[in-house]
Amino acid sequence: MGVYQGNDLKKITGGKKRAHRKPRKYEIGSYPTETKVAEKDYRIIDRVFGGNIKVRLKYATYANVYNPKAKQWSKTRIIGVVETPANRELARRGIVVKGAIILTELGKAKVVSRPSQDGVINAILIEEVKQGTG
Repeated sequence: MGVYQGNDLKKITGGKKRAHRKPRKYEIGSYPTETKVAEKDYRIIDRVFGGNIKVRLKYATYANVYNPKAKQWSKTRIIGVVETPANRELARRGIVVKGAIILTELGKAKVVSRPSQDGVINAILIEEVKQGTG
């Protein structure tokens, strides 16, 4: 179901604006896609304005993590969401957004992509897991 994003029914000073026409197809938006950590990746392919395609990541298992010290990318399993600077409630619910700190098998990483817009999770490693010598 679409979400109307036109401005012809918003309240202004002096009274309400009357609808001078019906809502148009190009004024339709959508609900946000909340990417969660799961056992299997699940993507939604949407047709958007202009006939373009937007790949939305609904459930994620892996992230592409960049290690600045080794200067290389690696595909790593996501363990969970540690914190989200945008809204701490998102971290509690396990939702991955841009700027979130995720825990991976390599260590903590900061998400630099927009999973619900790009369809992939790219992150930069900020803290490596200490390897035991025992």
